[in-house]
Amino acid sequence: MKVVLFCGGFGMRMREGAASAPKPMSMIGDRPLLWHVMRYYAHFGHNEFILCLGYGAAAVKDYFLHYDETLSNDFTLVGGGRDVRLFSTDITDWHITFIDTGLHSSIGERLMKVRKHVENEPMFLANYADTLTDAPLPEVIERFRASTATASMLAVAPQSTHHVIEMHADGQVHRVRPVSELMQWENGGYFVLRPEIFSVLREGEDMVPEAFARLIPDGKLMASQYAGFWRAADTFKDRAELEEMYQRGRCPWMLWDPMRAGVEPTASDAPGEPSASAVLSS
Repeated sequence: MKVVLFCGGFGMRMREGAASAPKPMSMIGDRPLLWHVMRYYAHFGHNEFILCLGYGAAAVKDYFLHYDETLSNDFTLVGGGRDVRLFSTDITDWHITFIDTGLHSSIGERLMKVRKHVENEPMFLANYADTLTDAPLPEVIERFRASTATASMLAVAPQSTHHVIEMHADGQVHRVRPVSELMQWENGGYFVLRPEIFSVLREGEDMVPEAFARLIPDGKLMASQYAGFWRAADTFKDRAELEEMYQRGRCPWMLWDPMRAGVEPTASDAPGEPSASAVLSS
């Protein structure tokens, strides 16, 4: 299934850690956020990518045009460096299309600009290029396939570390609790879409909430609640925390690497069949 990734935003809240590159090119270990997102999809067999570029497009193109497989794969060097024999590879079976979708385009407008690449597909995947998860993607897709919905998104618990204050009219506080305890769900991306989505997209608007709002009256929008690992790298602090997780070898999103993902490999483990535990409900 084709995967559309939105990777052209300015990422202003990430400026401290990436002065010129787009946010998805911020590094986690030896690879950028974008690579981690793509590797997640490839793990499940979805390796045909359409990158919606904007700010920092040259950095994204340059990275893949000069991709170094040795950074994340074991290899043998022979012939004085003239021959590199890889034990495994990352992206040799990836098909990546690079499309300039504008410097200031919204997500909805970026999707419209790659319409010709997906409009003949029964379904396709789409996502932000800076969110990581270990959600069971095959289950999300199958739930959507069995529905008549036009769009589906992952619904995740609020990620804010702030606290909510409940008080009386006179200012007396009667409760303080974390935002995460609220019975609410956030848009977590990891969209599954049918081509009918293009009928509700409009120039100058975004996919969320404007286009999605048009699907609601007809019951064409669904969500899969996920209570497992999900993290958006919205700020420099977020990226630093992900980097720390990587350095400690605790990376739930790296399902392709059972040791780092924190799951024990079994005889049934194979690409596209992760053994990660999940909490997913409709």
